[in-house]
Amino acid sequence: MWGTSVSLEDSGRASRRVVRGVRGLTHPPAASLASTHRGFCFTVAGVPHAEINGQRIYHEDSGGRGLPLVLAHGFLMDHDMFAPQVAALGSEYRVVTWDERGHGLTDTTPDDFSYWDSANDLRGLLDALVIERAVVGGVSQGGFLSLRFALRHPERVAGLVLLNTQSGLEDPEKLPQYEMMADVWATDGPSDMIADTVAAILIGPNRPESASWIARWKARPKESIRQIFRTLVTRDDITARLGEIDAPALVVHGEEDTAIEMPLAEALAAGLPRARPLVRVPGAAHAANLTHPEPVNAAIAGFLRELGN
Repeated sequence: MWGTSVSLEDSGRASRRVVRGVRGLTHPPAASLASTHRGFCFTVAGVPHAEINGQRIYHEDSGGRGLPLVLAHGFLMDHDMFAPQVAALGSEYRVVTWDERGHGLTDTTPDDFSYWDSANDLRGLLDALVIERAVVGGVSQGGFLSLRFALRHPERVAGLVLLNTQSGLEDPEKLPQYEMMADVWATDGPSDMIADTVAAILIGPNRPESASWIARWKARPKESIRQIFRTLVTRDDITARLGEIDAPALVVHGEEDTAIEMPLAEALAAGLPRARPLVRVPGAAHAANLTHPEPVNAAIAGFLRELGN
C-alpha cells in the first residue's frame, strides 16, 4: 500500500486553499488534527503545517489518488517552484510539496541544522500525512536531503526523483564567490546586482520567472541567509554511499546548469544502482522543472507509471 490519506478538512483538497502569511499559530481553535508519534498536522484557515522536530513545516497536498510524490525545493526557493508539476501531475498522483527549514512559510528554530536533519523532517512529514512509502525527491538541495532520506529510511522510499542535484560538495572554485555574496546579502540585503546574479545561477540567465522570486528574496529578513547558507556549504559528501541506495531513481538535469554541472549529474546517475538513463533537458539551467516543465513532467510521469506497474 502506497499510503493512506488522513482527513484534514478533506485532506489535500483543503490544503490547496492556502492563505499566505498566517504565522505563529500553535493551538488554533477549530483546527483539524492528525496525531502521530512525531507531532501533529493541522489545517486552519486553509494553511497546513506539521509540527515536526521543533519546526512548523508548511506543506501542500494535491489529494490525488495515485502514488505519493513528495518534492523538496532548492536553495532560496520554496514549494511554489513545483507549481508546474502539481498542475500536471497533482490530479492523478498525490503530490506533496513542502517548505524546508529556513524557507517559505515554515517556522524554523534559529539553531544550525544539516540536510540529515531535513531528511528527518521529511520522515516526520510522511508520518504526519500517514504516508507509509513515497516517491521522494527534489531540486538541488531538495535532492541532497532526499538522498540522505533514502540512506537513513530506505523502507519509506518507493523511488527517487532527483532534479538538478548531486551527491558531493560545492565546487571549491565557486565557493569564494558564493561566500562573498552571502556575506553582503546578510549585511546589506540582496542588491539588484546580487539578486540578478543569484537568479541567473539558481533559475537561469534572463528568465521571466526570476522577477517574482527576487521579490520574495528581498522580502526575507536579510540575516536569515546565514543559517541556510551554512547548511549548504558544510554538508558532507555522500558519493561513496550511493551504492547503498537500492531504490529506483530518475535523474533529470538541465544542460545549461552552471550551479551543478552535467558531469556531476552523470556521476550521480552512474553511482545509483537502479537509476534510469539520465534525462538531459536542452536549454534548461538549474531550475529545469520550473523553466522547462514539459520535458521534466513527461520524465516524471513516465517514471511514476513505471513504478505503478
